[in-house]
Amino acid sequence: MTYKPQEEYQDFLTRVVVDTSLRKFYLYSSEGNSRDVECETVEQFMNVLELVRALIKEDEIVYAESLVTSAE
Repeated sequence: MTYKPQEEYQDFLTRVVVDTSLRKFYLYSSEGNSRDVECETVEQFMNVLELVRALIKEDEIVYAESLVTSAE
């Protein structure tokens, strides 16, 4: 096992897009990496959302526009 000094780990989370319609989270890092987290249940989605809100700065969380529009 090789030890890597902390300065080698410069990739950090810079933005989280929350899509409530699809129950998905899109995670973006400082190095340009991205990951998608898809929740299978509403409970799972709410648990992840609670974690994101607790750990991520509010200005780094973005909510995707809803796919459902209201009738005028």
